[in-house]
Amino acid sequence: MFSERPGHLIELARSTSATRVVAVGGDGTLNEVVNGIAGRSQLGDSVELATIPLGTGMDFGRTYGIPTRFEDAVRVALEGRVRTIDAGRVHHRTWSGEEAERWFANVGSVGMSGAVAQRVNGMSLPLGGKATYFYALTRVFLEWQNTEVTVSVDGEERSGRMHDVIVANGVWHGGGMKLAPDARSDDGVFDVVLIGDVSKLDFLTTAPKIFSGRYVSHPKVEILRGARVRVDAPEHLPLEVEGEQVGTTPATFEVVPAALHVRVP
Repeated sequence: MFSERPGHLIELARSTSATRVVAVGGDGTLNEVVNGIAGRSQLGDSVELATIPLGTGMDFGRTYGIPTRFEDAVRVALEGRVRTIDAGRVHHRTWSGEEAERWFANVGSVGMSGAVAQRVNGMSLPLGGKATYFYALTRVFLEWQNTEVTVSVDGEERSGRMHDVIVANGVWHGGGMKLAPDARSDDGVFDVVLIGDVSKLDFLTTAPKIFSGRYVSHPKVEILRGARVRVDAPEHLPLEVEGEQVGTTPATFEVVPAALHVRVP
């Protein structure tokens, strides 16, 4: 089944009677399929998820060691073991002001990452996923203004000028950036990375460490853990999930334990 428009894969994955659904594409494709089968799972329908990574970031596949070689990924979809993982669900505001809900398997974020996602999705990709994401990150950072944000993680609150709030179920995001090095997708909690009021100098000295995860030692970075996360700000900040900009704050994230059954090596 082929997607004909944004959101179409949600409808197709929700309406099919298949008990194993294979997403062929990038993290955005996978996210639409997750939103389709999550609705079925909530109704008691048992569905397995597999993926053949053919997109820009492919961070979900990286997290679970799914091969990028087509034939090997097909073999995992057919013969791999089934791993049960948590999913994330976020209630948020659309750009038109309506309330909406979105599921995700890997990462959601509020702040500059949402603007980066929008830029990446509007670019051609001659440099490949990793370089494209880093180029977009650098361009957006030079224009971005940190703003006042309030974050609540299981009732523990942080307020202040922030650059980004990353709500991670998985380790990797943004084409191979190790944004949540210790995240586990089956522990019932998110790793919530708060990137504070970083400056351009902070970015220059720390950005190369994003790919190894060593950036989390920076004094303006804090990691909290919890199953429910609320993010709000005086102005509407962009929200992205799996590299797709879906709306704005206010946003409330929650873990849905053991919601997905994924074919892995």
